[in-house]
Amino acid sequence: MIAPGRAKRPGATRPLLDPPSVDELASCPFCAGHEDMTPPQTLVLPEQGDWKVRVVPNLYPALERQEVVVHSRRHIRSIADAEDEELELVAEAWRRRAADEPGHVFPLLNEGRGAGASLAHSHSQLVWLPEPAPERARPRAETAFERDGLTVACPWASRVPYETVITPTEAEAAALESIRLAPALKLLAELVRRLQRLEGQVPLNAWLERSLDDWRLVLFPRLNILAGLELGAGIYVNTLAPEEAAARIQTALDD
Repeated sequence: MIAPGRAKRPGATRPLLDPPSVDELASCPFCAGHEDMTPPQTLVLPEQGDWKVRVVPNLYPALERQEVVVHSRRHIRSIADAEDEELELVAEAWRRRAADEPGHVFPLLNEGRGAGASLAHSHSQLVWLPEPAPERARPRAETAFERDGLTVACPWASRVPYETVITPTEAEAAALESIRLAPALKLLAELVRRLQRLEGQVPLNAWLERSLDDWRLVLFPRLNILAGLELGAGIYVNTLAPEEAAARIQTALDD
């Protein structure tokens, strides 16, 4: 349901990312120099010299196997702040860990406490599911822009404001093995930067969806608080029409 007027209702304030705390840098287990604060790594990239991307087991896994991919040795708080080289290595880490530990690997990103992140340092997670995640058909969508063989678009059935999908322009079955995965992660970082220009620092989720012959990265900003109608009846009330979201994303140009 598209209901722009709901954005003006009392209590419809948007949860912003928490500001950095005083001891955040000192206590962050993902920063360079704090490697002893995490379980032993399963992968570091590059393999020689100072690491840029590091993979470690999740200390508090929801499933039997769950790993954390640290996006940078620098203390960055958003994927929007990751450098292109770091994002290329993140894509390589996803691919290599899925190849090293075969199974139903589900990559995801939680950013901000309002989206389920417990640590501020930018990271993604790899979760080995007991069975494949539900397949999703390519949605009908309002295109925002195209680049590097990828299309950025807002689904017509967007559940939240600025829900966005990044898909190969031509459907392809490969996902973690695709040469377009790293460019897709770079586009995701750019989308988050554009979103921050439009709405400020907001919590968000992202994940990799796959079907038999296609894949997509989904960006799910947490600008709305999900309530009983969404959680109980499965009816999402979106306060921003997808065509308007796509137009705003187009105009929020990157530096």
